[in-house]
Amino acid sequence: MVRKRRAKPSAVRILIVDDEPSIISFVDQTMRLAGYRTYTAPNAKAALEICEHNGLPDLLLTDFKMPGMDGDALAARLRQREPDLKVLYLTGFADQLFTERGALWRDEAFLEKPCTVNGLLEAVSMILSGDYGDYQDHV
Repeated sequence: MVRKRRAKPSAVRILIVDDEPSIISFVDQTMRLAGYRTYTAPNAKAALEICEHNGLPDLLLTDFKMPGMDGDALAARLRQREPDLKVLYLTGFADQLFTERGALWRDEAFLEKPCTVNGLLEAVSMILSGDYGDYQDHV
């Protein structure tokens, strides 16, 4: 059996993007308490600026629907620089995500809002390790 090595949380950089301050606060606090390094942005434009100054994250954790550039377009922009970027969409519009997209790409997953601390931590751990496909059926 081949096991994938999980990165130590302190070495993993997560960019959190959401237009709802309460969601950013919840996700940021949860990820920091778990030991991850986080950056936060209230919109895609600010997220792109963060990436220009700090480099690309290991995981983009973004709202799917936001004013201006949405999370899907943001992920596409960042993937021009890093095709293997992992993306976790946090969305209250999962049905719309699949209506618009049809399916998720490799290294993408979604978690519906509202989510629990444990659900968020498990989803992040699974997508970072590449095992998210097994988890997605249970979200």
